[in-house]
Amino acid sequence: MKAARLEDGALHIRDVDVPAPAADEARIRISASGVCHSDLHLARGDWMGVPRSGSLGHEAIGVVEALGPGAERFVEVGQRVILGLGGMGGGYWCGACEYCLSGRPRHCPQAKSILGTFAEQLCVWAPSLVAVPDQVGDHEAPLACGGLTAYGAVKKLLAHGVIPGRTIAVIGAAGGLGHYAVQIAHAFGYRVVGVDVGEERLEFVRSLGVARAVSADEAAAVVVSELGGVDAVLVFAARLSGFELGLKLLRRGGLFVAVGIPPSSDGNLQLHPFELFIKDPTIIYSAVGTVQDMRELIDLAAAGRVTTHVSRTGSLSELPAIFDELEAGSYLGRAVIADLKG
Repeated sequence: MKAARLEDGALHIRDVDVPAPAADEARIRISASGVCHSDLHLARGDWMGVPRSGSLGHEAIGVVEALGPGAERFVEVGQRVILGLGGMGGGYWCGACEYCLSGRPRHCPQAKSILGTFAEQLCVWAPSLVAVPDQVGDHEAPLACGGLTAYGAVKKLLAHGVIPGRTIAVIGAAGGLGHYAVQIAHAFGYRVVGVDVGEERLEFVRSLGVARAVSADEAAAVVVSELGGVDAVLVFAARLSGFELGLKLLRRGGLFVAVGIPPSSDGNLQLHPFELFIKDPTIIYSAVGTVQDMRELIDLAAAGRVTTHVSRTGSLSELPAIFDELEAGSYLGRAVIADLKG
């Protein structure tokens, strides 16, 4: 079978053996795989300390083709499923530690990641799989990480007392994750200010139902002077400047939810103690979600409340070109590998 491999920083499409599912694993024939910005970061070596060799891809929809011992408790052969829970923590969690029992399996000391959806087939820990109804097409594969990450971030608003009806800002609103967050926050009942760069991207943000779309270079003046700041900001931008802008948009006592991960070369986010004293924000990070979050998100997608904006599709052999286009910001929304054989 065909599979993408990163070897000493170089991307190759290789012929590899079909994997055999181990205990509690299911082998999935992948129908479509989303291209996430974190895949690009891994391929480019943007994050310090992360190896530049191995499998790539962590968003997919496919069909269960074979089961390892015990996996029949969770899925059936022939069942259509979505996999991922994001790359982090979706490959295994123990279910018994304090993090798992408190609904934070990503922090489980035994957690394993999922990588390898840029391939015809992949073995996945069966408890992490979620059934997908016919109403949700294969092009919705990026829900596996991009959608789930956005959903988990929006749910953080409720957990921290920012109730529906309040005004929030989404920075990077036209991006692969941000466009999900706008739709999800709107479905939850928040008043959304979408922030991005360029008129084409802002027009796309307006089409998603935001209360207002604002250019990044005007956001601080507009949001603070006209709205008095926002109750919460979700930062999906993959540049440090997006984080710095997010802090400026918050009203006093607001919630800052970081989601994007800038490249290490951007440096560190600097916070002045006196500004923290004056603004008194709550600053948290949000990454992916849980299996139950995924079930809820799939229900929203099946109801037509959340959809993936796919601007680029291609075959596995086109992955290097798609990475280049993603890096250049050449398309809105998401890219999907729809042909894993080619």
